[in-house]
Amino acid sequence: MEQTTSVKVLQECSVAPTQGRTTSSAPTSLPFTFFDLLWLRSPPVERVFFYEFSNPTISFFDSILPNLKHSLSFTLHHFLPLAGTITWPDDSPHPIINYVPGNAVSLTIAESNANFNLLCSNTCEASQLLNLIPLLATSHEQACVMALQVTLFPNHGFSLGISTHHAACDGKTSTLFLKAWAHACSNNLGESSFSSLPKHLTPIYDRSIIRDPSGMGAMYVNSWLNFGGPNNRSMKVWDFGGAMSKESTRGSFELTSKNVQKLKQHEKSKLKENAHLSTYAVTCAYVLQCLVKAEQPKANGVAFLFSVDCRSRLEPPIPSSYFGNCIIGHKVMNETKKFVGDDGFIHALEGITEALKKLDDGVLSGAVTLSTMMQIANDNKILSTAGSPRFEVYGIDFGWGRPKKVDMTSIGKTGAFCLSESRNENGGIEIGLVLNKQEMEVFAAHFTQGLESL
Repeated sequence: MEQTTSVKVLQECSVAPTQGRTTSSAPTSLPFTFFDLLWLRSPPVERVFFYEFSNPTISFFDSILPNLKHSLSFTLHHFLPLAGTITWPDDSPHPIINYVPGNAVSLTIAESNANFNLLCSNTCEASQLLNLIPLLATSHEQACVMALQVTLFPNHGFSLGISTHHAACDGKTSTLFLKAWAHACSNNLGESSFSSLPKHLTPIYDRSIIRDPSGMGAMYVNSWLNFGGPNNRSMKVWDFGGAMSKESTRGSFELTSKNVQKLKQHEKSKLKENAHLSTYAVTCAYVLQCLVKAEQPKANGVAFLFSVDCRSRLEPPIPSSYFGNCIIGHKVMNETKKFVGDDGFIHALEGITEALKKLDDGVLSGAVTLSTMMQIANDNKILSTAGSPRFEVYGIDFGWGRPKKVDMTSIGKTGAFCLSESRNENGGIEIGLVLNKQEMEVFAAHFTQGLESL
C-alpha cells in the first residue's frame, strides 16, 4: 500500500532583522518604480531548494537550524524591505514597501515523511512540493514581502522554501538575498556584531537611478486603480486557479552544452538570416516546440512572453545588485499551426532571435505593458518562461553543500517553464515545467526524440 505523505509543522517563528549593530543602509520606506508596478498583483514567486543532510535529527536542530536563524537575522539587517509589508496609503500616489521596527519574516519549521530522493528526481507529483512552500500573507490592506519554510526529511536532508512578492523584487534580487544569506550562514557572520556583507552581495536601494521618461509608472498606477476599481488599492494578488491535481506532474529536463551546440549547428543553415544564436534563444525555441505539441492549444495563436533583465541595458546601466524589479516583458507571436509543424523550432527560433535583436534599439522599446498583456491574453495561448541560468541557483551553499535539486514551484500556477543552470555540468540548461501526466509524456517523447535525431 502506498504510504500517505504528510508535513508536520513543528514551529512557527518570526525572525526580525538584527538590531544594535551598525546602522543599516537599507531604507525603511521604499517607493515602487514602474518596473515594480507591472507585477503588483502577480502571484508570489516560489522556489524550493533541497539539501542533503544524513546526520541525526538532533544535530539538525542543534547546529543547522540555529545557524540558519542567526544568519537570516543578520542578512535581513541588510535587506530590511524583505521584512516589511507592501501597502498603498491613500495619501501616496503609488504603493510602497514599508518597514517598521518589530517587523519580521515568517519562518516555518516542519518535518516531512515524503520520499526525499523522489522529490529530488526528474519527475514527481507536482502537488507533493506544495507543502514545502510557505504561505505569503496578503490582504486588501497589505501584503508580506517574503516568507520562508525549512522542512526536515529525517536522515536524508532538508528543504528551504521561499515565497516572495513579485512586486517587491525580481529573481535577480531574491537570489541575491539567498546568496547573501548563504554567505552569512557558511561564514558564521551572524555571531559577530561587526561583520558586513561583501560589496557584490550588498543591495543598492537608490530609486533615483530608475528613469521613466515615457510615464509608464503613471500609466500602470492608473490601470491598477481602475482595474476592479474605482480607486482600487487592494494588495490581493490574482488567482490563477492553480490548484493542482494528482495528474499534475513536475518534470525536469536537461539540455547539455553538447545538445545546445548541436541544435545551433543543425538549425543555423535553415534560418533566413545568419543571426547569432544564443543559448537562451535555442533553449526557449526548442522547449516551445515540444510544449505546443504536447498541449495542443485550441487557440489560433501562441504568444510567448519572456522577461529581459534591464540592469545592464539601461542608459546609463545600473548596478547588478540593485534591489527591486528591473525586468520588462517582450513577446513572440505566431500561429499555433506553425509551432506544431516540422519547422516549429525554426519559427520559434526566428521569432525569439528577432525579438532579442530589437533590444539593440532600447530594452524598453516594444516592451509588453499591462494593457498589451491583457489584449494578448484575450485571443492567444500564452506561454512564458521564468528563472534564468544566470541566477546560478545551484551555487547557493549554506555551508553543507550545494543543493541537490532546485524547483520553482510557482510555475504550477502560472503555466510558465523555468530555466536554470544544469546541476550536472557547466554550460548545460535545466528546464522545469508542470503538465498533466499525459502531456508530460508527450513532451518528454518529443524532447528526447528531437535530440536523438540531431
